[in-house]
This record gives sequence, C-alpha cells and structure tokens, in this order.
Amino acid sequence: MASFNLTTSYPSTYILMGIPGLEAAHVLISIPFSMFYIIGLLGNFTILFVVGKEQTLHKPMYLLICMLALADISISTSLVPKALCIFWFNLKGITLGGCLTQMFFFHAGMVMHSAVLVTMAFDRYVAICDPLRYTIILTNARIAKLGLVGLIRAVLFILPGPLLLSRQPFCDNFIIPHTYCEYMAVAKMSCGDTTVNRMYDLVIVSVVFGLDLTLIALSYGLIIRAVFRISSKEAHQKALNTCTAHICVILTSYTPSLFSNLTHRYGLGIAPHVHIILANLYFLVPTMLNPVIYGVKTKELRDKVVKYICRI
Repeated sequence: MASFNLTTSYPSTYILMGIPGLEAAHVLISIPFSMFYIIGLLGNFTILFVVGKEQTLHKPMYLLICMLALADISISTSLVPKALCIFWFNLKGITLGGCLTQMFFFHAGMVMHSAVLVTMAFDRYVAICDPLRYTIILTNARIAKLGLVGLIRAVLFILPGPLLLSRQPFCDNFIIPHTYCEYMAVAKMSCGDTTVNRMYDLVIVSVVFGLDLTLIALSYGLIIRAVFRISSKEAHQKALNTCTAHICVILTSYTPSLFSNLTHRYGLGIAPHVHIILANLYFLVPTMLNPVIYGVKTKELRDKVVKYICRI
C-alpha cells in the first residue's frame, strides 16, 4: 500500500474516493463514463475539423460552435481521465497542485461554456431581429474578441477559488469523497473557517450563471416578440427553427448543472453517491450531446460532416 507523505496542515497527496458506496461497481460505472467521453471527443473534434477545413463554414455561428466544442473538450478532459484511473486502476492519489489545477480548468471551462451560450443567444437575436445588419454587427473578428472576453472572464472569476483553498488548513483530512476535485467538496474537508469559500462559491454561481441565464432569457424574449410580429406562418417556423439547436444545447447544459447544484446545497436527504453521479452527468451529457445536436439540427454543418464521413 502506498505511503503518503502528510504534514500537519497540508497533506502532499489527497485521495479521490470515486463514488463512495459504489466501489464494487466502479468498473461497470466506467463503461458509460468512457463511452460518453469518447463519443463527446469524436463529435467535438469532428466539428472542429470540418469547420476548419470548410471555408464556407467560416462564419460567426460556426466559430461559436467551435468555441463550444473547445470548452466541452477542456471540461471533460480535465476530469474524465483521472476518474477512469480511479475506476480501472484504483489510482486515487492526487497532489494538492494537481487537485487545484484540475479544479481551475474544470470550473473555468464551465464559465467559458456559459459565456459562449450567451454569445450564441445574442447571435440568434441579431439574426432574427436585425438580419440586414447581421454581417455588420457580428463579424468573425468580433466573435473572436467576444470569445477572448469570455476566456478572460472565466480566468478572473475562477482563479480566486483555488487560491483561497490553497491557504486553508486541512489537518489530517486528506480523503475527498468524489471522482474529481469539486470546489465545495474540497472546501468541506478544511478544518479552518470556510465562510469566505462558501460565500465565493455562492457569488460565482449567482453572478455568473444567474447573469448568463438572465441575458439568454432576455435575448429569447426579444426573439419571441419579433417572431410574433411576423405575419407569415412560414417565416415563423423558419425563425424558430434557427433557434432550435441552441435551445436544446441550453437545456442540456443548464438543466443538469442547476439540478446538481440544488441537490448539492439543499438535498440533505439524497445519498452522497447520487450527488456525485449527478455532478458527473452534468458535464458528461452536454459534452456528448452538443455536437450531436448541432450536427443534426444545422443543415449546412450536417451536410459537410456527411460529405467527409462518406470519403472515409
């Protein structure tokens, strides 16, 4: 058995337990984990490849889809390989630096993902409410700048979290009952005062995701108002069809995330393993479904993907 070099306040190695209570089923649980991860990677890399190769897809909407794909790859890759090491090889050890790094990339990826969804909502708003000025308002350069702003926001909002945790004393508590270094799961291990950490977590969830959901709702409120002003039913259908893929992605992204957060904070009667499974599903499911949704619902992208598949 590995011997861990522990200090009084900061153990050099932490132990990720995986899914407590379901250790005997870890290998079985790893099957959907690995399948979701591989399908997500294949789908997202396919989108990146096709959009990169096809000049006709070098448009704002497809650049945003690529940003979403990159965020999905970053989120899942920061967590799934370590989780599979736990499930398959029982490699549960992780250093403090590794834990904080994993935490940063995961949460920064989630904030970036949310920022891209907000930008997509704005893209759909301009496309439907002001189509004549779409190419003027949303150029590729402007989309790139918005992406950079989203990335900077993600770094600035998430970086304080790992820095705050790195200053917390953990005494002899070095077991994390989770598959990854989730912020509050690690904070709860501390034997010091975690009031600031809890407040920080609450502010991030409220400000980032609350603000982003509000902006998305505002965009779609204006879109619905504009659609109802159109007299033609055919135009109604066409306008709504342009939003279908984005609405599906919003539902797959925010619904599991909000449900997981609510059960984590208020679901006192829910078993710990249910919390952990939900916490994993809320990043695995969107990563797998997003490329499928855009591949099916976006005709131009679908046709290009089929063209490349037929060449294989």
